[in-house]
Amino acid sequence: MSSILSAVESKLASLPLPVRLTLPDGNSVGAMDAAIHLTVRDPRTLTHLASGQVGTLGEDYVEGKFEVEGSMRDLMRVAAAILPQSPIDAARSGMFTTLIRRLMSVWRHSIERDAKQIQFHYDLSDEFYALWLDPRRVYSCAYYRSDEMTLAQAQEAKLDHICRKLRLRAGERFLDIGAGWGGLLLWAAEHYGVEATGITLSRNQHAHVNSLIEQKGLSGRVRMELLDYRKLDESRPYDKIASVGMFEHVGRAQLVGYFSKLRRLLRPGGLIMNHGITAGGVDNHQLGAGMGDFIDKYIFPGGELTHISHVLQSLTEGGLEDLDVENLRPHYARTLWAWSDSLESQLEAARATLKNENGDRSLRAYRMYLAGCAMGFEHGWIALHQVLAQHREGWKGDELSNKSEHGYPWRRDYIYTS
Repeated sequence: MSSILSAVESKLASLPLPVRLTLPDGNSVGAMDAAIHLTVRDPRTLTHLASGQVGTLGEDYVEGKFEVEGSMRDLMRVAAAILPQSPIDAARSGMFTTLIRRLMSVWRHSIERDAKQIQFHYDLSDEFYALWLDPRRVYSCAYYRSDEMTLAQAQEAKLDHICRKLRLRAGERFLDIGAGWGGLLLWAAEHYGVEATGITLSRNQHAHVNSLIEQKGLSGRVRMELLDYRKLDESRPYDKIASVGMFEHVGRAQLVGYFSKLRRLLRPGGLIMNHGITAGGVDNHQLGAGMGDFIDKYIFPGGELTHISHVLQSLTEGGLEDLDVENLRPHYARTLWAWSDSLESQLEAARATLKNENGDRSLRAYRMYLAGCAMGFEHGWIALHQVLAQHREGWKGDELSNKSEHGYPWRRDYIYTS
């Protein structure tokens, strides 16, 4: 135990800000006026602190093995400093391990298991999410078109950014895969006049969006279905498709089939926007240092990360052509900090929304998850890419003119100008 304590004290001395530890025996080490105070109840937490296993430390916090006093922003500065190496490097594995994980990915992403995994996360509590998300409950990366934007303004800018990239037009048939609480679905219908269909596997989201559709008088033009994307009818192809924050749940082994399905759902010449989290490293399917395991256990069971290079390869093998790729990584770091700050400012109210027996554990998990992911995006360990693609097979559009209503324009300025 003395050697572990010596290693911990050595770690504390090298940190970018002072940290105080109260040990299981009641003794303390570190500065009394430290920005961060950790009260450790389980000696094993000291081992995890000494080794820099930040994901395991996150699990210790969720399970009540230590308490934190101080801001989550300061805590994440400490977490980044104690890592022995980049979580990308820590997650690299040999070919055999990678093969096993890919085989497991097929098993982990059956229609039945995916439904349970989605419901585990999104059906936690609508009231809980409503506390710290924007009023539209957009649960994906915002787009800070200008620095002074609030979170709510940046989320609306993101919704419009996607609609502009897709060149939505009145009367077009638009599909939103993984439509969440309906932000994009309703924005596209109300601002661009499309006939919109959304799907989700979350019962709570399904009920919430259908209630909004009725309230807004959009029942004839917008519908929300409780449905797996693999079961979507292909007989009437859509003009435009968006998939936002959903393909992380598909599984790397399923990506070619996923993009192939989207191609079959899209008319020739139609556009698709895939917006999702990607890996910071080419070889890792999750973050190392226990971070990926923490997210899989407490937040997104079955979630997998894929590097943008593999995403583009899978998209191409699925029969789509990538037209535009944009990395919004800094935007997601700012979005996550906005969520984290909002949650931290109303912890008691958040606790009251989580009425089940695991409510306190869930709140602890989300505190670590939001701040930890913000740190991950800041450091480039994970990224967020929007990929605009087109179904070109069999399309007879005017390929030599940027004036075609259904083609893809030659310049990007159409996204940014009215």
